[in-house]
Amino acid sequence: MRTLINIELYKIFRRPRTYIAFAAITALIVLIQFGLKVDGQTYVDFMLNDIGSTLEIDGNVLNGYLICYIMLQLLLVHVPLLIALIAADMISGEANMGTLRVLLSKPYSRTSFMLAKFIASTIYTLLLLVWLAFLALFVSMWIFGTDDMFLMKSNYVVLLKENDVFWRYIGAFLFAALAMTTVAALGFFLSVFAENSIGPIVATMSVIIFLTILSTMNIPVFNIVKPYLFTTHMISWKEFFDIQVTESNEAILGSIQNKERILNSAIVLFIHIILFVSGAIMVFRKKDILS
Repeated sequence: MRTLINIELYKIFRRPRTYIAFAAITALIVLIQFGLKVDGQTYVDFMLNDIGSTLEIDGNVLNGYLICYIMLQLLLVHVPLLIALIAADMISGEANMGTLRVLLSKPYSRTSFMLAKFIASTIYTLLLLVWLAFLALFVSMWIFGTDDMFLMKSNYVVLLKENDVFWRYIGAFLFAALAMTTVAALGFFLSVFAENSIGPIVATMSVIIFLTILSTMNIPVFNIVKPYLFTTHMISWKEFFDIQVTESNEAILGSIQNKERILNSAIVLFIHIILFVSGAIMVFRKKDILS
C-alpha cells in the first residue's frame, strides 16, 4: 500500500496544475496582508462603526489572530474549488490518458488501488491546509503581532484573551481538514464516472456551489434538508471562536459555546467521507475497464 501511495503522490506533484492551488492561496493571502498592513485602520474603523460610541477598545485590534480569522472566512469558501482540481482527476485522469488498464494489470486489488489514490489526494489536501495555516496564521502573527482577539458577530461581540486563542486555531484547522477531506472524497467519487478530467472537476465545483447556496438560504422548505448537507457543516470551524459566559456575562476562559455542534458536524462530515469513498470503490470494482 505504501508503494502505491508514494506512486500516486509522485503523480500528483509532478503535474504543474497541482501548484496552482498553492500559488493562488499564496497570492490571495499576501494581497490581503498587504492591503490590511497599508490601510488596516480604515477596515477597523468600519468594523467598529456601530459600537464605537458605546464601547472603548484598547490594544492592537488588527493583530495576526484577527487577520487569520478574516482570511479563513474568505478562503475556506474557495479552497474546495482548488481541491477539486486534483481530487476529481484521480480516476478520470488515468482513464483519459489510457493508463488505467495498465495500472490494474499490476498485482494489487482494485480496493487497494482506490484507497491509495484517495489517501494521496487527502495528503495533498492536508498539505494545502498546512500551507494555508502557515501563511494565514504564523506569517500574520509575525507581521501584525498578537493581542486579544475581538470578533464582531451578527448581534454580539466576542473578546478572546490572547492566551486563549492559539489552541482554538489548532481546533479550527483540524476541523477544516475534515471538511476539506470531505470535498476531496466527493471529487474522488465523481471521478469514477467519467473518462476525462473536465467533467468531474466541473461537477464537483457545481455540487459544492449548489449545496452551499442551499445551506445559506434561510427558506423554511430548505431548512428541512440543511442538516443533511455536508456544506452546512463545513463552516462549523467558527464555533471554536464562540465562548461561554457566566450569568453575569463574564467570559469563561478556555470554553466553547457550542461543542455539541462541532461534534455533530464532525460526525456528519465523517459519514459523508465514508459514503463517498465506499461508493467510489463499489462503482470502480464493478466497472468494466480491462475489456
